[in-house]
Amino acid sequence: MTEKVTFFREKIDEELSKVMKGFQPETLFEPPRYVLSLGGKRIRPVLTLMAVDLYGKEVETAVNAALGIEIFHNFSLLHDDLMDNADVRRGSATVHKKWNANTAILSGDAMVIEAYKYIAQVPQKYLTEVLELFSDTAMDICVGQQYDMDFEHRSDVNEAEYIEMILKKTAVLTGCSLKMGAILADADKRDAEALYQFGLNLGLAFQLKDDLLDVYGDQKSFGKKIGGDIISNKKTYLLIKALKNSNPDQRKELDKWLSAKQYETDEKVEAVKKIYDELKLKVISENLIEKYYLASLDCLSSVNVADDRKLELIKLSENLMYRER
Repeated sequence: MTEKVTFFREKIDEELSKVMKGFQPETLFEPPRYVLSLGGKRIRPVLTLMAVDLYGKEVETAVNAALGIEIFHNFSLLHDDLMDNADVRRGSATVHKKWNANTAILSGDAMVIEAYKYIAQVPQKYLTEVLELFSDTAMDICVGQQYDMDFEHRSDVNEAEYIEMILKKTAVLTGCSLKMGAILADADKRDAEALYQFGLNLGLAFQLKDDLLDVYGDQKSFGKKIGGDIISNKKTYLLIKALKNSNPDQRKELDKWLSAKQYETDEKVEAVKKIYDELKLKVISENLIEKYYLASLDCLSSVNVADDRKLELIKLSENLMYRER
């Protein structure tokens, strides 16, 4: 990470450490503080600050908005883990495992409210536009999450449907982060939209990379169990392509593991991964990631700012695309 990105990330971490501090009852507010303390890349709030900095404006005006985005992002992960019954997030126990499901639900609700409180602290002249953007994004994320759950009960999910799902569930918040920064920097609407599209494409590439790392990443650096998507029959891009491209024997093997009720998890992961390898899905997935990454850079190139001011965003994008966790 560059010096500037590191500075922005440390700024966000410092401010997040104060969120809900001293709030009572402890049973309600300890889980959100726990979630926020687990770290993470802080990509979205950093992008908000970087969008403001892109125009040479004072980033302090966007810190509250950035915090609201990060709190909301972590809320969505908390509830996503609950719905997926995931055990681990960022190398630590998920909230519903450390406490219980009811605590995860209520604490997540509290995080949403706290996120809106921070968003509402933007300067008054931006408030209506920022709230509309944030609320539309929040609803899109709910829609994307529902699509994801619906896909669990379908065997005919196609690639276009999957891309639409991750667009709404994941990519829109990346786009929102950048566009919100642009709004707070008084960028013109064309630039704000170009930054939004940059974020959408970067978000799509990021999620596809996440899916790839779930199968081919290193468990120690990835921060959660490798093969989790395979174990839970998640309709990822890899599985969708496998179901489409498999020969009869491979399809029979896939169907066996998808319908199995009792199995050794490591055996299932290795069996499905073997089919992915036979179909060369790692390379196919990497090519799609590259496609969205290049599309994101194309959108960024149209932003009416000197190219040298865009270098920080380009470097951050490169780090995200070639990361190992």
